[in-house]
Amino acid sequence: MSAARNVPRVPRGSTASVRRAPVRTVPVSAAPVREALMRRAPVLTAPEASRANALHAGAWWLWALGLAVAASRTTNPLLLGLLVGVAGYVVAARRTDAPWARSYGAFVKLGLFVVALRVVFSLLLGSPVPGTHALFTLPEVPLPDWAQGVRIGGRVTAEQLLFTLYDGAKLATLLICVGAANALADPARLLKSLPGALYEAGVAVVVAMTFAPNMVADVARLRTARRLRGRPTGGVRAVLQIGLPVLEGALERSIAVAASMDARGYGRTAQVPEAVRRTTNVLVLGGLLGVCAGSYGLLAAEGAGYGLPLLGAGLLAATAGLRLGGRRTVRTRYRPDRWSARAWLVAGSGVAVAVLMIRANAYAPEALHPGVVPLEAPELPLWPAVSVLVGLVPAWAAPVPKENV
Repeated sequence: MSAARNVPRVPRGSTASVRRAPVRTVPVSAAPVREALMRRAPVLTAPEASRANALHAGAWWLWALGLAVAASRTTNPLLLGLLVGVAGYVVAARRTDAPWARSYGAFVKLGLFVVALRVVFSLLLGSPVPGTHALFTLPEVPLPDWAQGVRIGGRVTAEQLLFTLYDGAKLATLLICVGAANALADPARLLKSLPGALYEAGVAVVVAMTFAPNMVADVARLRTARRLRGRPTGGVRAVLQIGLPVLEGALERSIAVAASMDARGYGRTAQVPEAVRRTTNVLVLGGLLGVCAGSYGLLAAEGAGYGLPLLGAGLLAATAGLRLGGRRTVRTRYRPDRWSARAWLVAGSGVAVAVLMIRANAYAPEALHPGVVPLEAPELPLWPAVSVLVGLVPAWAAPVPKENV
């Protein structure tokens, strides 16, 4: 009321101006607004990874195998490069600082080595692809009559070299997709998710899978130590001096793991009837043979018709055998991993890429398999390229590791 009395009154109709107090602007921080938007739209951003919402290891392998199946259905270098880019982007966005997560670069180098080795063998041993554009001629080694059809050296054509590059790029992409799964999936958690019947075999497989990333980490550590001491890191002598400590460390680690597993009681089995054991062996063996034959049919261009039924029948038989074989295992699972909605989304994106690429072979076979006779530049087909981009879903759907937050 006192403030109102001090304000002078202006009569009606008067043109006198009243001096107003300046309005103060208070700066508002953008952090609360951003936090409110994040709380209102939690679906648009992936949560931070924790033990409760960690992605199932099998989802990463299904995603990577889907990309590998897609790579096996094409020889177009543009599509293969796009698959490698998708796998690399997801690995860069969602890998952790664990030792196995550093193995992706080693698989990329292995893929490049496979391409180079494939080209060298093609130059030395020739290729069945006819060609008219000769690049150069190597000295040819004469062979006896019983070795007809085989040559060492001779003429090298551009068509032969291009066909070899396409074939080697496909194999390198398959290796890189497997390397992406190895860098993203935790081997120990994958072992926990295996059925009881495959537990002993799974231990051996997981130890073998863990050996490669640990070996890569050991090599990087030893090269860094040699570089700091002023010693060379390249050459045959340096490779020999680094290889011996790496193998020694791998052997010591294997012995330590075996001793710790034996102390914890791994390998104990329960008594089951002989009939159940034989039925289990028949179902598992027949199911695995069906899965192998069905997978070959899906990967081969001529077996797409019978590949899917054989794969389904093999999976059913193998699942029944694994269920029966699980009775021999007396172990329990502590905090088993669950298949969350994000895990199904990651695995489904890889399966979708494989299915769409198989479907693309029906309406665009020429674009997926560019010819080399006559020479022609490969083109990037629109819809197969869009199908490959579906594989980027894990870069947004999977939980973000704490190191990348």
